[in-house]
Amino acid sequence: MDWLLLANRVLDGEDITDDEALAILNCPDDELLLLLQGAYRIRKTYYGNKVKLNMIMNAKSGLCPENCGYCSQSSISTAPIPTYKMVNKETILQGAKRAYEAKIGTYCIVASGRGPSDKEIDIVVSAVKEIKETYGLKVCACLGILKPEQALRLKEAGVDRYNHNINTSKEHHPHITTSHTYDDRVRTVETVKEAGMSPCSGVIIGMKETKQDVIAMARSLKALDADSIPVNFLHAIDGTPLEGTKELNPRYCLKVLALFRYINPTKEIRISGGREVNLRSLQPLGLYAANSIFVGDYLTTAGQEKHADFQMLEDLGFDIDFAPASYAR
Repeated sequence: MDWLLLANRVLDGEDITDDEALAILNCPDDELLLLLQGAYRIRKTYYGNKVKLNMIMNAKSGLCPENCGYCSQSSISTAPIPTYKMVNKETILQGAKRAYEAKIGTYCIVASGRGPSDKEIDIVVSAVKEIKETYGLKVCACLGILKPEQALRLKEAGVDRYNHNINTSKEHHPHITTSHTYDDRVRTVETVKEAGMSPCSGVIIGMKETKQDVIAMARSLKALDADSIPVNFLHAIDGTPLEGTKELNPRYCLKVLALFRYINPTKEIRISGGREVNLRSLQPLGLYAANSIFVGDYLTTAGQEKHADFQMLEDLGFDIDFAPASYAR
């Protein structure tokens, strides 16, 4: 496969075929750098050498009635994690201050559970209004399945983006959770779009899905027109049904990131949870396909030290995309 020719076709507006998508995931290791060169050509066209930074505030931990097989916060998990109800406004504001001081442009307020209560929405709305006035950060909320009226409240408060991952393909979804459907997730993304927030939706790779499932995920997110696509790589946590699952290696993870870039050329592709344990020493290469990362810890697992992330970006010669109070969808 001529990967640069394929990249040029993508830049000319063509969609890659399923056979070409599968060829990306099956790319011989000795062609990996050529594949990434093509992905980088696409990435550079739309994002230059800029990297968007994101930070998570775990505003509510555990206590979730869902049965998602990958999640340490689910009702069926026995993982020893902190559990607490929604934190107060002041705690959310303190996190925003840390993000601003670290030049992290997007602050992500995440809460466990099937969906937020009106009281939880009240706390988030109040905090977001002050975050926008004080720091001008982009704010992403991830609170579960939303009602239309809740989505409108978040939008009016100043929430720029809402995350609700599809996580896997429609076909594989019943193997991961049965407490909600794939269509429930898609409906929430559509609700977010209807409210005027930027849709963020991504996946988790390494949950015993097929390569065809991975291709279906990338195409589904293209069809949903998700502006931001977090690509998580399973960090199998003891005490969850996927405990001990080890299907990934760093080279395959890079091929997945390239696939998402070739299929969603104009979108923000974010290397997300599991980056450190799955990409390992090849983390920097991921940014030739992706243009966004999380900095700091995730929900219940630790991330790489912040200074190591900033050093990585400096070593790559990439610039941090930090523009408070100037969000454009």
